[in-house]
Amino acid sequence: MNNAGNNKSTIGSVIATVILVLASAIGGWVAREHKPEPKAKGMAMPAPQAQSVAVTQVKEMAYNLAERFVAHAEAMQEVDLLPQVDGYIKEMKFKEGDTVKTGQLLYVLDDERYLAIVNQRKADLAAAEAEQRRAERYFKRMMEADARGITQLERDNAEAAAESAKAAVLQAKANLVVAEYDLKKTKVYAPISGQIGKSNMYLGDYVAPSKGALARIVQIDPIRVTFPLTDRSYVAWRSQQLNGSAPDYRLRLLLPDGSEYSGLGEWAFDDNTMSKETATIIMRLKFPNPERMLIPNSYVTLLVDYKTPPKYLCVPQQALYDLSTGSRAVWVLKEDMTVEQRIVETREVSGGWTPVVEGLKLGEKVVISGISKLAPGMKVTLVEATSNDDLDPNFKPRIKE
Repeated sequence: MNNAGNNKSTIGSVIATVILVLASAIGGWVAREHKPEPKAKGMAMPAPQAQSVAVTQVKEMAYNLAERFVAHAEAMQEVDLLPQVDGYIKEMKFKEGDTVKTGQLLYVLDDERYLAIVNQRKADLAAAEAEQRRAERYFKRMMEADARGITQLERDNAEAAAESAKAAVLQAKANLVVAEYDLKKTKVYAPISGQIGKSNMYLGDYVAPSKGALARIVQIDPIRVTFPLTDRSYVAWRSQQLNGSAPDYRLRLLLPDGSEYSGLGEWAFDDNTMSKETATIIMRLKFPNPERMLIPNSYVTLLVDYKTPPKYLCVPQQALYDLSTGSRAVWVLKEDMTVEQRIVETREVSGGWTPVVEGLKLGEKVVISGISKLAPGMKVTLVEATSNDDLDPNFKPRIKE
């Protein structure tokens, strides 16, 4: 039994040894197959391939980014037509919604009663003037009569009668003026030019000053546009005015549908108080409005920029990238076809181009594509930039956002 066990143990050892030898042989063969070929003596490593980039030149361009304000359209003048006398409306000389002119006849009231009063006042004046003439003649006779036949009291009474008659004439004239004024006010004229709205009274209606306005006239050409300016901005603007450095602003409007209004505005005046709640002051502008596109009490967008915009060195927006430090930078192409990282100070982008306040020179070339693969000192090759409207200096983006 022991011999048999020893034989089995010997056979197992032999088999294990054979398997180990075969495994070593196979592993060596695999290692030999995957081992890289030895390099020939003196062979150089291939040079890294240059990165392909597109570049554009730094340009000097006018920078005119408009500042936006929410603005409010207001009528230059608004007038309620209040009747000065009472009576029935006899005629209406306009159509509701018409544009009327100063002095245009609008309403005619029944004037028979007022005409009769005028005639009565004229008669009263004629009677008073006749009485004045009689009293003056009597007083003259009394003054010319023999003093021995006329007492002083009679002379005093004659003088008083003449003075009373004179006063009666003045009273009659005043009454006539009032009557003629009332007669004149039976015709209602437009005190200003503008658009007349809905009439509150119509033919046959009885009107009186206590019954309210007949209609309202709103002057809309020109029209006023107001907007709030913060206290800090107002102080800066006012300081520029005082030292003579205030720029010549261009004032434009966007209508509620986003389209640009055709007329340009001009400054009218600023308010005389600052709001305690919002720390803003109301600025008032004036715009022509012949086509009535601006309606009082509507809201519009005010665009404020420069009539003569300043110029800055500008680069396309895609040339800029942000650094972890919070700064902005560009890649500048050097004469040896390597790139240099340049930190720049910029202003807000306008029309796809970004003004650079500091960090670049006119005519330098900046990279606009392939930026993410660059490193300082890297060699580059140039490719043509893809078509992009933002790279066209004459490109004008739409104002509507």
